[in-house]
Amino acid sequence: MILTGPEITAAVHDGRLRIDPFVPDQVNPNSYNIRLGPKLLTYTEPVIDAHRPNTTTMVGIGAGGLVLEPGELYLGHTLEQVGSDAYVPLLFGRSSVGRLGLFVEITAPIGDIGFHGQWTLMLSPIRPLRVYAGMKIGQIMFFVATGSVILYDGKYQTANGPQPSSYWRDLAPSGVPS
Repeated sequence: MILTGPEITAAVHDGRLRIDPFVPDQVNPNSYNIRLGPKLLTYTEPVIDAHRPNTTTMVGIGAGGLVLEPGELYLGHTLEQVGSDAYVPLLFGRSSVGRLGLFVEITAPIGDIGFHGQWTLMLSPIRPLRVYAGMKIGQIMFFVATGSVILYDGKYQTANGPQPSSYWRDLAPSGVPS
């Protein structure tokens, strides 16, 4: 079952759900609009290697926005801290942003029960596109879980700002994912 807008609001007020800052006008019929934070990461190496850490550079989004270029992966973050020990969050791009040619969070929309922090957003534009810090970029929905709950306690817990991939941390000494 998906939470309705009024239930999202109630869950924020009674502590079952954390959205900080919470803006009532961002509540939709069955989702909450999230905004783009002010920092982006880009990988600096010509080849990204899944078996080791990759260098990144941080870019700030100024008052005049920032033009995203096709062929580049940008790691953004939500302005909001979001989390719940009761509900499964799913984050998708807003259709109005998709209509501008920006892919948002297309490969990893599901979050874990127990994660609390800013979400890293994978941003990929089709054409050059100017984005702005604070713009409504996605929407997050919350689903009721059934069965025993094991809370997330992973490497991205309490994320603040965009986080590069830590896939390499999951590798066994043999270099094979564990």
